[in-house]
Amino acid sequence: MKIAILSNGNANYSTKRLVEAAKARGHTVKVIKYKNCFVSVDSQDPKVIYKGKEIDIKEYDAIIPRIANYMTRYGTAIVRQLESEGIFTTASAIAIQRSRDKLRATQIMARVVGVPKTVFSRNSLDIDGMLDQVGGAPVIIKLGSSTHGNGVVLADTKKAAKSALQAFYLYNEDGTNIMIQEFVQESAGVDIRVFVVGGRVVASMKRQSLDDDFRSNLHRGGEGVPVKLTDEERKTAIKAAKVMGLSVAGVDIMRSARGPLVLEVNASPGFGIEKVTGRDVATPIIEYIEQNARRGQKKDKIGA
Repeated sequence: MKIAILSNGNANYSTKRLVEAAKARGHTVKVIKYKNCFVSVDSQDPKVIYKGKEIDIKEYDAIIPRIANYMTRYGTAIVRQLESEGIFTTASAIAIQRSRDKLRATQIMARVVGVPKTVFSRNSLDIDGMLDQVGGAPVIIKLGSSTHGNGVVLADTKKAAKSALQAFYLYNEDGTNIMIQEFVQESAGVDIRVFVVGGRVVASMKRQSLDDDFRSNLHRGGEGVPVKLTDEERKTAIKAAKVMGLSVAGVDIMRSARGPLVLEVNASPGFGIEKVTGRDVATPIIEYIEQNARRGQKKDKIGA
């Protein structure tokens, strides 16, 4: 098979691992820097151009999108164009987009899995009512586009929450991308990353902050250790990936007194989990492509 990886380049660890895994299984791989592509939209002959040449989808059996958060809009436009031409992809453009919108993702996931109590409002006038809905202070306040723990704050008191909200609203007139979530004390500074491929869990790790930070992201210096999931946690991660329409996903779960709560589903999860757990997550992705690419691209059954 011939596989294209849409990435920022060969130096990325996740990209290198995918290339290694694909070649080890006898496939041909090409890394395409999607930010250097451009699209020619034409009713008769639409195309994606890379390095002066049209990307001929007939040459490829599948693409693996590895779209960075800051390039979501442009990256998904490239994926969408290739999808429209019939190429198989491990992540559809619409699934990537909705996973990056924290509020939208929470609304979708709440249908089938537990999520932290969440409210959003266009203004901070009814701060008392909003805090009541999530159990009162302390609360987590986050931007809908937050990533790697950036754009997320912990407000210990009602006064702190109001100040933080007013600061956020000052720069975000449309407050619908600002969320207030309950603070789950029993899981402060700890979460679990579950790597799901093709409806099964291939690796999992617990991430723990090394100081008093309530955020456990490895990008912020958190420490990862292998963890054994409960049956409920395993099923929750698989359900979350499925409802988001992602065949490859990093599902972040928080352990709470009322069971596992899904924080988010990452459409381009990092492969640092391999170093922590010793588990190979690249090969299962290639195996998934082998099993599904030739069946034709699956229809997206979840509404936009």
